Amino acid sequence: MSRSLDGLVLAPVADQAPGQVGTRTRFTYRERDGVIWADYAGGDVVRGHLVGTRRGDRLDFRYVQLEHDGTTSSGHCVSTVEELPDGRVRLAETWEWESREGAGTSVVEQVTEHDG
Repeated sequence: MSRSLDGLVLAPVADQAPGQVGTRTRFTYRERDGVIWADYAGGDVVRGHLVGTRRGDRLDFRYVQLEHDGTTSSGHCVSTVEELPDGRVRLAETWEWESREGAGTSVVEQVTEHDG
């Protein structure tokens, strides 16, 4: 199993569609005893939260977020935890909105202090 996500900050490597997370979104992860959760914000997202479980290198969680236009959205995501050659963490994600149309894949990677 890859190292703990607890305390790591991750960001998408590419922008998604409007009203979704993008490269300016930052996720701050917490992890304890197979439970994961995170707060996120930035870009089109005013505030978001996710909560779920980790089994090995597989995350399974639900997310909910508030966008700047006042709409709220929720969905489900399954991610695989990977370690990059430089030691940072990457999550390869497959997600689907449950409150609206849409599904896809994305990649988020650990942000280091000099990345901003």
